[in-house]
Amino acid sequence: MMSNNQIDSNFFDEPSFPRRTRLQDFWAVFKKNRLAIAGLLMFGVFFVAALIGLFLTSGHKPVFDPALVRLQEKLRPPLSKANCETLRPDEIPVLGLYLLGTDDLGRDVFVRMFQGAWVSLTVGFVAVMISVLVGIIMGGMAGYFGDRHVYLDHMLFLVLALSGLIMTAVGQIPEGVLVFIPCLVYFVFKIILARSYKIKMRRWWVNLLHKKIFSVDTLIMRIVDIMLCFPSFFLILTVVALLPASIYNIMIIIGLTSWMGTTRFVRAEFLSLKDQDFVTAARALGISDLRIIFRHIMPNAIAPVLVSSTIGIATAILTEAGLSFLGFGVPPPHATWGNILSDGKGFLFDAPWLTFIPGIAILIAVLSFNLFGEGLRDTLNPKLRDRV
Repeated sequence: MMSNNQIDSNFFDEPSFPRRTRLQDFWAVFKKNRLAIAGLLMFGVFFVAALIGLFLTSGHKPVFDPALVRLQEKLRPPLSKANCETLRPDEIPVLGLYLLGTDDLGRDVFVRMFQGAWVSLTVGFVAVMISVLVGIIMGGMAGYFGDRHVYLDHMLFLVLALSGLIMTAVGQIPEGVLVFIPCLVYFVFKIILARSYKIKMRRWWVNLLHKKIFSVDTLIMRIVDIMLCFPSFFLILTVVALLPASIYNIMIIIGLTSWMGTTRFVRAEFLSLKDQDFVTAARALGISDLRIIFRHIMPNAIAPVLVSSTIGIATAILTEAGLSFLGFGVPPPHATWGNILSDGKGFLFDAPWLTFIPGIAILIAVLSFNLFGEGLRDTLNPKLRDRV
């Protein structure tokens, strides 16, 4: 027989309820939301289709060639068999039929939809990564360093440095370098050396422009307000019209015009967390600001950013489709759902599948990300868990 001490020790060693990780708790709540699960499944199908499209439609000799033109097979309806008598052996589709029909040049719509899935997914994810990165940096600075002041000479240095970089980027290299180098020299001697070696700048002409103008939080939030005043889609159209057509330019432009919401979310979370006891204790221990931001505050502030990012992917896909529909998106030979939709607008009554198929695909993809994002929001917010 076991003694009383052994019974008591076993009682305290073994928990009375099963231990679960945070991921298990998250899944236990998330799986109760059927719409979110449906969105996750649709996203999984979309992701698998995009990967299959990448491997089957890329390379010098792809299995499915989305750019293959068969003029004698143009505007064939879905599920129609290929006319093998008029086609060369390399022009015959792999399955011997056109699952989703052909367009006005005889290209297989099914193959082009596969390629368009990967392009849409890539644009959505990369654009959101850029916007989230900029939003976290700007929001973190506004929330954590917001009470610090911006000086006039620092502001002039920033404006001149950005002007020099822009001039260099557009091709005016000598003028850009001439503007940027003095700013770099000023930054090194005025900020780095003065702070590292405690050099006192007592000359009046040095401190003439060293005047406080506004706080960091005011500067960043006014930039956010200015960016929100511009209609983002027309701003993107303007920038795309000035830059050469490229899938990379589309990603960067969409990302750099959609960071404002993330900035506001991160700023609000930082303002509520930076005065908490665990942050005060970290400061008392002498931990650096960067470690406090990335190790202690950011993990607790990332939940609304994840929700915003998921919904932002849907917005980026819609924006890319709209740009491609108007002819400002990803250039040929890449097939996107937007330019497939644009090619079909002239054959709405003769070949309606050219409009309905990419339109339904865009609808399902955007709906899946929205449902998944709403499920994440309800799961990660304790106040909304009762609604799941």
